[in-house]
Formats: sequence, structure tokens, C-alpha cells
Amino acid sequence: MLAKLQQIWKAKDVRNSILYVVALLVVFRIAAHIPIPGINVIELKQYFEGNQVLGMLNLFSGGAMQNFSVVMLGVGPYITASIIFQLLVMIVPKLEALSKEGDYGRQKISQYTRLLTVPLAAVQGYSFIKLLSNQTQGRLLADVSTFQLITTILVIIAGTMFLVWLGELITEKNIGNGVSLLIFAGIVSGLPRSISNTMLSVDNTMVLNLIIFAIIALVTIAVIVLITEGTRNIPVSYARHMVGQKSVGGVKTHLPLRVNQAGVIPIIFAISVILFPPMVAQFFERSEVVWIATSAVWVKDIFANQIFYGVFYFIMVVLFTYFYTSVIFKPQQIADNLQKQGGFIPGIRPGRHTADYLGRVVNRIIFAGAIFLGTVAILPIVVAPITGVATMSIGGTSLLIVVAVVIETVKQIDAQLVMRDYEGF
Repeated sequence: MLAKLQQIWKAKDVRNSILYVVALLVVFRIAAHIPIPGINVIELKQYFEGNQVLGMLNLFSGGAMQNFSVVMLGVGPYITASIIFQLLVMIVPKLEALSKEGDYGRQKISQYTRLLTVPLAAVQGYSFIKLLSNQTQGRLLADVSTFQLITTILVIIAGTMFLVWLGELITEKNIGNGVSLLIFAGIVSGLPRSISNTMLSVDNTMVLNLIIFAIIALVTIAVIVLITEGTRNIPVSYARHMVGQKSVGGVKTHLPLRVNQAGVIPIIFAISVILFPPMVAQFFERSEVVWIATSAVWVKDIFANQIFYGVFYFIMVVLFTYFYTSVIFKPQQIADNLQKQGGFIPGIRPGRHTADYLGRVVNRIIFAGAIFLGTVAILPIVVAPITGVATMSIGGTSLLIVVAVVIETVKQIDAQLVMRDYEGF
């Protein structure tokens, strides 16, 4: 470990990149504590502590939402825009064709995603302001003038786009994914306070429960690392052929298929979807129309039911795992590339048969990955009643994101070190 750190520190370009990323994350944490004027921050924090939906949103914003900061929405609108375009790429032929145009296509879709982020941030910002006004009868946020409302929404939009820009700057340094690292920083920032609250609430009767909680946490981390790094290797052979006077090919290798192809994206997608209905319900529960208010209260109550919440959360994670895997993993494209390069899977005919075989294998291993992701997502709902430790804000979902982001970041740093030290490069 120390040798690796020394190697990183000696590599000037890698060291500077890491320090640059750390500096940007510090900027994000500073921005998360700059409040927008016109809010009672102390009472707002107490309000968030008693609201499950807003508490989850606040967790991923790193406390920025309960501070009513300039970056209160975090990268949530950008993630929502990404989900929308992931769906549109599969539906709209022009976008599908654009996505196949290499770097140019990806850049154009990223541009469209950023443009869609602006109206989404405006809608979410306005909804959040109105929600606070309606829910607290002006205690936390008094009725504001039209000018104040517009300027506040503009500040919220600017804060969101600022974080998107920070995420892109981080990604350019090849030290992990920028958006993922911002979410990671937001989650980890609440860890010291959670640990201190847990320690303060522990008495002699809870020592055993705390030990059980720690064991479950360690086992969960180990399983997350195991599944995240787990692969199914498909043997691939390349036919020998002549190029000029030389005979090339004839080598045997393998095609690694990850158990968790989708990474943490299904979790993030599922959180965005599962938080939407209760958020809308809270907005309409004080409606003057009776049936709208009744429906809103019913939706809010049903999502407050831990059993329903857990089952729905689990199903959404599983569905999004299959969906996102189908988006990023193209069996037919892989089969065509293998055929063009003279490669084949032993015992499987090239072309369509290879694509069908890869599809069947992926569906089997993704089933295990989807069940794993769903189980991790609902883990806090199961563990909290058993251990009685409810003060730890970092649950299974957050733990999965943290571990996955750390692994991805370490891999990218290692890749840079290997590329730097490779003499023949």
C-alpha cells in the first residue's frame, strides 16, 4: 500500500491530477454550505430529519439540500436527463444512429443531456420551493415575490450546471467518473456525523447489536467487492491467416463478462424513480381538489410502508439492471467484431449463433447481479430492525456506490501508472 502511494506521489502528472480532483471536490463541499438567502436553515434541518424522502435526497446531495445551498439539487437533474436520453436512444432512430457515430455521437448526446438538465433543474427547484412553502405554512420559507422566486430558481439552475461542469473537469483527468465522485463525496461527507451520532446513542445494552452491525457491514463490503470484480470468461480463439509473408492469429484468449455489468447505475436510476411519486404526492397533498389530495395522501402513505417500499425498490433495481445492461452490452455488435477479426467461440458458429450464445450467458449472470443489487438496496430495511442501529445514514445503496466508485477510481489510477511506466508505449 505504502509502495503504491509512493509510486503515485513520484508520478508528477498522476499526483497533480489527483490533487486537482481533490481540490474540485473541496470546492463542491464549500458550495454545499453556501445557503440561498430567505430560509430558516436550523428548522429546515429538523424538517429533513423527519422526512424519509427528503432525507434520501439530502444524503446524495451531501447535505446541500437541507442547507438550502446554491447546489441543493446536486447532480440529480443531470442524472434524470441521462435516464431520459438512455430511453430515447432505444426509441428514437435518429438518436440511436447518432449514438453509433463514435466520439462525435457521444458528445452530441452529452450536449443534449446538458441542455435538458436546465429545464429539469428549474422544475425541480420550483417544486422544492413550493413544497417547503406548502408543507410548513411559511415557517421555513415565507411567501416570496415573483422576482425572488425567479432569482432563486436561476441560482439553483446555475448551481446544478456548476456541478455538472465540475464533474466534466474531473472526468477529463481520468481519475474516476466525475458525477460518481461528486455523489461519492456527498455520501462520505455525512459519515463522520453518522458515526458520532451512533457512538453517542450506544449504551451497554447495544454493544452486541453494534458488533452485529459492524460484522454485517464488513461482510457486505466483501461481497460487493467480490460481485463487482466477478467475471465470466468466455474462451475466444483466433484463426490463423496470412498477412503478406507472415502468419498471424492462432491465439487463444477470453472475453470477460462482468457479473455486474451495469455497475451502480441501476441503483441511481431506481432511486430517482422511487423518490418521484412521494415527492409529487407531498406537493399535492394540500390541494383543494378532494380526490387529488386523497390520492396524494394514499401515495405518500403507501411509500411510507417499509414492506411496500422495499419490494418496489427491489423490483426497480432488478428491472433497471436488465435495462441498462441491454443498453451497454450489444451481443450482435460483439459477435460481428469477433467475426471481422477472425475470432470465434469454440463450439459456436460465428455471427448470429455467437450473438445468441452471448445473450443467453449474459442473461444468466446478470440475473445473479440484479438479485445482488436489489438485495444490497433493501439491506438497511432488513438490518435496522435486527440491530436497532438506525443512526447510520449510509445504507446498502450508499455503501455500494462508495465501494464501486473507489474501485473504479483505483483502477483508473493504476491504468495511468501502468501506461506511464510501460517502456514500449
